[in-house]
Amino acid sequence: MFAHSRWTIAAVALVLFGAVAATCAAEIPYPTKPIRIIVPYPPGGSTDPTARAFGAWLSDKFGVPVVIDNRPGAGSTIGHGLGAKATPDGYTLLLGTSGGLVVSPAFGTKVPYDPIKDFAPVGLGVYVPFLLVVHTAVPAKNVRELIDLAKAQPGTINFGSPGTGTPNHLGIELLKAMTGAQFVHVPYKGGGPATVDLVAGRIQAIFGSIPQWQPHLSAGRVRAIGIGHPSRVRSMPDVPAIAETLPGFNNTTWYGLLAPAGTPVPIIDKVNAEMKRANANAEFSKHLQSIGMEPASSTPKEMGDMIRTELARWTRVIRDAGIQTN
Repeated sequence: MFAHSRWTIAAVALVLFGAVAATCAAEIPYPTKPIRIIVPYPPGGSTDPTARAFGAWLSDKFGVPVVIDNRPGAGSTIGHGLGAKATPDGYTLLLGTSGGLVVSPAFGTKVPYDPIKDFAPVGLGVYVPFLLVVHTAVPAKNVRELIDLAKAQPGTINFGSPGTGTPNHLGIELLKAMTGAQFVHVPYKGGGPATVDLVAGRIQAIFGSIPQWQPHLSAGRVRAIGIGHPSRVRSMPDVPAIAETLPGFNNTTWYGLLAPAGTPVPIIDKVNAEMKRANANAEFSKHLQSIGMEPASSTPKEMGDMIRTELARWTRVIRDAGIQTN
C-alpha cells in the first residue's frame, strides 16, 4: 500500500513538473538581443530584399536589431549549412530556399546538412513564380500553341536556363515530361547571358523571374505566355497559370525562415506569428508584390511537410529525365 502511494505521488509530481516546465518554456523572454538572418546568396536578386523586408518587420515588432548576414557560395549550400549548425536559441535564423533545401539534395549533391533533420521550419514567406517567356518571333501566343509547335517541329524550340540543374531548367524538364514535347535545353553560366540571347532571338524560350523580365515585357521585346505558379499571381493577373493548360504543373521557387533543429517551440511559434501578421499587412504584402514575390504563409509543420513533398517530387523529375549536373 505504501509503495503504491509512493509511486502515485511520484507520478503526480512528474506531471506537475512537466506542466511547470512547459509554462516556463512558453514564457521564454525572447528576443533580448539582436537576431541574425543568414541569406545564402549575395546582395541583390530576390532573396536579399525578401530577408530585409521580414527582418525590418521583426525588428520593429520585437524591438531588437535584425542583422542580415549574406553568406553566398556553392549554390546556396554554404549559407544553408551555416544555418543548420548555428546555436538553436532563436538568435540565428535562415532564409531557406527551395534551391538549397530541395533542388540540390534532389540531385544527390553532397551538402553539409540534412534538409529534413537539421532544421526547425518557422514558416513560408514568399513564392517566387517563374514566368514562361518567349521571343516575339515565336508564333505561339499561349502554352498550348507552344507545345503544339514543339511537337510539329521537334528540336526547333531552344529553351535557355541559367544552368543545368537550376529550378528554371527543372521547369523545362517538367514541361517535357508532362507533354512529350521535345524542347532543346541550352544551359548558360547564369541568367544574364541567357537573357541577352532570348532578347536577341538566339533562343526562343525561358523560365525566369518576374522582376528579371518585367522591363523586357514592358518594352515589348518578349512575351509572357504562362506562369509556373499553380494559380495566377496578383502582380500579373492577365498571365495564365500553366496549370490551367497542364493541371498539376508547378514550377515555383519559394523562400521561408528556418531555425536550427532543437530551437524551442515557443520561439518558433512567436516568429511564425509575426511572419503571418506581416504577410496579412496590406502595405507589407504590396511591397513584396512590387519586387515580384507572391506573399505566402504557413505553419511550421506545413512548411516541413512542403519540403518533404517537394524533395520527393523533384527527385522523381530529375531521375525520370536522367539529368546530370556535370
